[in-house]
Amino acid sequence: MRLSVIGCGYLGAVHAAAMASIGHEVVGIDVDPRKIASLSKGEAPFFEPGLQEILADGIASGNLRFTTDMSAARGAKVHFVGVGTPQVKDGYAADLTYVNAAVDELLPYLAEGEIVAGKSTVPVGTAAGLAPRVTATGATLVWNPEFLREGWAVQDTIDPDRLVAGVPAGEEGETAASVLREVYHPSVAKGTPFIVTDYATAELVKVAANAFLATKISFINAMAEIAEVTGADVTQLADAIGHDARIGRRFLGAGIGFGGGCLPKDIRAFSARAEELGRGESVAFLRQVDEINLRRRDRAAQLVVEALGGSVFKKNITVLGAAFKPHSDDIRDSPALDVAVRLHGLGAWVTITDPAAIANAQRVHPQLNYVEDRDEALREADAVIVVTEWDEYRRELDPQHAGSLVRGKVVVDGRNCLDAGAWRAADWEYFGMGRP
Repeated sequence: MRLSVIGCGYLGAVHAAAMASIGHEVVGIDVDPRKIASLSKGEAPFFEPGLQEILADGIASGNLRFTTDMSAARGAKVHFVGVGTPQVKDGYAADLTYVNAAVDELLPYLAEGEIVAGKSTVPVGTAAGLAPRVTATGATLVWNPEFLREGWAVQDTIDPDRLVAGVPAGEEGETAASVLREVYHPSVAKGTPFIVTDYATAELVKVAANAFLATKISFINAMAEIAEVTGADVTQLADAIGHDARIGRRFLGAGIGFGGGCLPKDIRAFSARAEELGRGESVAFLRQVDEINLRRRDRAAQLVVEALGGSVFKKNITVLGAAFKPHSDDIRDSPALDVAVRLHGLGAWVTITDPAAIANAQRVHPQLNYVEDRDEALREADAVIVVTEWDEYRRELDPQHAGSLVRGKVVVDGRNCLDAGAWRAADWEYFGMGRP
C-alpha cells in the first residue's frame, strides 16, 4: 500500500521506516530540510536501537523516501499524521498548532476514499474537531494512537501489543478500519488485538495509559519517601506488593522518577483538558503525581549533599547518565540532567557521561563538563551518582574497578539499579532512593 507520514520527528521517522520494512511504499514529509536531508541519506537524526538499519534498508529498497514537499502525499491510500503536541509555554495544555497546520496543508492533496490517520497524542475532542475538514475532501479521519517506548520503538511499531482505531460511525468507519487492518496486516495476522472504537475513546486510550503509568511510578516513589523516614526498604516493598497479580512488579522501581517528551507533558495536558471539560476534579490526583515526580529529583541531589557531609561546594561529582532513560539520546525533561544542574548550582564541579546523549545535553547545558569515556569521567570523583540505568553502569561497572579510579568512594543510586551489597563489600558508601 502507498502511505504518507506527515511529521518525521521521533514518532514519524520510526513509523515511516517501520511501515517500509513490512513492505509498504512510504513517503515521509517534514518542514525541516536538515532532518529530511539526514533521513534521505539513510541516517537516523536521533538514537533509537534498530532504526538505523531499517531506515537504510528502506532507502536502499526504494520503499522509503523523504521530502519537504507536501504534494508528495498525493495518491497515498493512508496519510499518517505524527507531528508534535508540546506543552504550551504559558500553561499545561497541549499546543495543537502543528497538528492543525499539518492537516490544513494536507487537505489539498486528499482524494475520495483516502484515510487520514492521526497518531499524535492529542486532547480528547481533537479528532471530532478535525473530522469535518477531512470529510469535506471525501477522505475519512481515523485516530490511531501510538504506544511507543523509547528504546524499543522499532519493535513496538512492527510488533505492537495492541492496535487502536478510532473511527466515525457507520459504513465509512467500517471501511476505514478495514484499510488499517490491511496496513498492519502482519500484526493482525498473528492475532494482535485490534480495537475499533470512536474518536474520543481512541484519544483517551493513549493519555489514560500514560496517566496510569505515571501514577504507578509516582506511587512507589511516594512509598520511597515514607521508607526514608521509617527505615523501610522500598525495593523489598515493591517486590512484595508486586507479587499481587492485581498490581504487578513492572514500573514499581523507585528512583528519581520519569521524564522525557511524553509522560510529563501528557499528564499535564490531560489535567488541562479535564479542567476545560468541567471535570478537573476527576484527574486532580495527576497534579500530585507530577509533584511527587519532581520531588524525587530534589531528593537525589539532597542525598549527594548529605553523603558528602552537608556540602558539595567545589566537590567533583560524576553523574552517570544524561538521557531520561537508557537506549535513548532524548534529554527532554530528563531527571538525570535536572539533578546534574541542581548539583552544579550548589557549587559542585559536575562531570557527565552517557553512551548516547552527550551531544544533546551539551547543547542545552554547556555549563557542565562532559566526558565520553566512563572511566575517565570517574577519575578523581568525590562522589558518583547513577541517574540513567544504562547497562554500562548497572551491570558492567565493577565496584572494585570504579573504586580504583575515584577519590571518594561514595555512590548515590538514583535508580536503585545497583547491587548494594556488592558496592558496600567493595568499601563504598552506598545510598539508595528509599533504601536504608
